[in-house]
Amino acid sequence: MAFAVLCMTEAEARIEAALERAVAKATGSSCPARLAQAIRYAIFPGGGRVRPGLCLAVAKACGDPNPRLADAAAVAVEFLHSASLVQDDLPCFDNASVRRGRASLHQGFGQEIAILVGDVLIVTAFDVVSGGIPELPTHAAAILQALARAAGAPAGIAAGQAWESEASVDVAAYHHAKTAALFEAAAVAGGIAGGGDPEAWRRVGSLIGEAYQIADDLADAMGESEKLGKPIQQDRQNQRPNLVAKLGVVAAGQKLDDLLVEAKRAIPPCFQRSRVEDFLALVAGRLCPPDLRDKVDAPLPDAAVGRG
Repeated sequence: MAFAVLCMTEAEARIEAALERAVAKATGSSCPARLAQAIRYAIFPGGGRVRPGLCLAVAKACGDPNPRLADAAAVAVEFLHSASLVQDDLPCFDNASVRRGRASLHQGFGQEIAILVGDVLIVTAFDVVSGGIPELPTHAAAILQALARAAGAPAGIAAGQAWESEASVDVAAYHHAKTAALFEAAAVAGGIAGGGDPEAWRRVGSLIGEAYQIADDLADAMGESEKLGKPIQQDRQNQRPNLVAKLGVVAAGQKLDDLLVEAKRAIPPCFQRSRVEDFLALVAGRLCPPDLRDKVDAPLPDAAVGRG
């Protein structure tokens, strides 16, 4: 595990440095000061950086022959994720006042700036990857396509958000689009940048995305707002599907564990398999930390999490 921690620390440092470069470019001297401040606020300090971490873990597992493109893909994934958080918190959606332990972006900067920050992060995500076109046009184009499909419609983040406005929700499509699609894209982009078979990595990303959705539902149902840095019981309040409510606490926790085991088994032949195995080991602890794990192992009555 010490090796895993070391690898994750190196990856995190690499991700933060790449994000800093991209944000510095986007918030240059000609950028309106308040918009620049809000862009930085949306990215730093970040959350777990799980999605860009997956992207780099896959690239490293494949040998990491194109580190600049891998870094760009990781930045783009995090920008798209952060944009989705800014939008998800808006009054027209969750109307969340807290994100990552502080005021959500629209609370701190107003709705107008928040909407523009979302736009900037989405556009900049593609701009960052496009910088790899002169050197690696085929690779960069493939990453751009993977990210676009994960961000838009019919089965990307935008579509996932849109399911919340439907009278009848296809729960599997909703969860895949809103959560798993970007994890898939992160794994695929890492495979492309690493020179591996990107489609061989898609299932790994999909399984991690499914596990993340369950972990998020567990945290929403049973977590503590202060520790999570965001409001809880949002699914119940907004009458949205929640896998804990559907499966029960114990079954949801078991499914989370099973998905991570399955993701490990799904790792395709590669140069350094341990890179992804180590990443998965750390993700397991982050998705269901000890305080939440204790509640999963000794669950509340089903009624407390809104089952049925």
